[in-house]
Amino acid sequence: MNSPALQIQDRLNRRVFLRNSSSAIGAAALGSLLHQEASAAPARAFPNFAPKAKRIIYLFQSGAPSQMDLFDPKPQMDKHRGEDLPASIRMGQRLTTMTSGQKSFPVAPSLFKFAQHGKSGIWLSELMPHIAGVADELCVIRSMFTEAINHDPAITFCQTGSQLAGRPSIGAWLSYGLGSMNQDLPAYVVMTSFGTGRRDDQPLYDRLWGSGFLPTQHQGVRFRNSGDPVLYLSNPAGVSRPMRRDMLDELAALNQRDFEAFGDPETSTRISQYEMAFRMQMSVPDLVDVSKEPQHVLDSYGPNVTKPGTYAANCLLARRLAERDVRCIQLFHMGWDHHGGLPNAIRGQCSDTDQPTAALIKDLKQRGLLDDTLIVWGGEFGRTIYSQGGLTATNYGRDHHPRCYSLFMAGAGVKKGTTYGETDDYCYNITRDPVHVHDLNATIMHLLGINHERLNFKFQGLDMRLTGIAGNLVKGVLA
Repeated sequence: MNSPALQIQDRLNRRVFLRNSSSAIGAAALGSLLHQEASAAPARAFPNFAPKAKRIIYLFQSGAPSQMDLFDPKPQMDKHRGEDLPASIRMGQRLTTMTSGQKSFPVAPSLFKFAQHGKSGIWLSELMPHIAGVADELCVIRSMFTEAINHDPAITFCQTGSQLAGRPSIGAWLSYGLGSMNQDLPAYVVMTSFGTGRRDDQPLYDRLWGSGFLPTQHQGVRFRNSGDPVLYLSNPAGVSRPMRRDMLDELAALNQRDFEAFGDPETSTRISQYEMAFRMQMSVPDLVDVSKEPQHVLDSYGPNVTKPGTYAANCLLARRLAERDVRCIQLFHMGWDHHGGLPNAIRGQCSDTDQPTAALIKDLKQRGLLDDTLIVWGGEFGRTIYSQGGLTATNYGRDHHPRCYSLFMAGAGVKKGTTYGETDDYCYNITRDPVHVHDLNATIMHLLGINHERLNFKFQGLDMRLTGIAGNLVKGVLA
């Protein structure tokens, strides 16, 4: 009689197993494993109520766009140009190392003109002429605030509800709570692009769309900017699709034996990922082939729409993913960190994002998808009214500012043509209707039919959730 250790070794020995099995048994094992995975999934009564949105497209502007140059005009600052920021406004706020050594903090009014747009009269910068054309679809929130003052913890906080790495991302929580609507594509897809405003901006890390302590099947799948959108999507030379199917069936059976021996839930995740990869070999090539898109649609997204990896190309792919009912689609656009040379840099960023963002909103609306798609556009914090470094007639920079910043929402369940919240004359402190990052995430989840207080996961003895022990629904932005 073999020892228990040898019995386990035999279970995992490929030669022993394949000598006594066939691909038919492998297929049966796969079905059994997937059934186990479904039955072992935690009970989740989501959505809790009828959702306004079926999906979200989150257009994350990494680096922190300057709110007073885009969404929150402060014309009264012109008369204070070059004056030191009053201590009564700063109120002892801690500074970053970039400006903590400055002897003065000269007020730098925006160089850009603002105007009201649409029937709603929303104020927008001249840098956003195309977004101005969809002003009546927007809800601009001017009173966002966060606890983080540096980029990595601030982006991590926006995405995971914690400044410390390791927690599940918002997309992973939505995948876990709501599941997938398309079995041939992931529930959560991520795309990245480099801005022309600052090409050497802070890097983005995979953990920003990771699953943390949730099962790894819920992590975001990143589409690459060149080559196959997903690594190893194409079969190796000499491997046909039937051969791949047979291999996966046998591999599933091996993983079933592994699961029976050790009970590791990641084993079932692994096989589900193999199966998803197999189905994506058929679904993704069709997804990324935009050759049949009408020319007027391509033109609407701007001249970069056919260049893979650009923000414009990713916006078009976001619409195509929305058509295919992908639950969570995130675009990360880098290049907004404008500590110096802001006027020229922000012109570049807006040239990247203005037309494609507006085109995406119009395209979704024309196809009847905006009614059940939530769009969020914004970064991790705001920018200071005072100049970082020297202030000239044509140039200035702005440091990080967590106390107030702006973003906008559009689409399903959002109150159209609305500006929510106010800041003081210096765009430095919130004077009405503050919205914390946890409040925003609670509201996003509400629009997707989730009570954020009920979507929990037991980890290290605690009931964990995206919004921690905080988060309030922002009713003023809801239709």
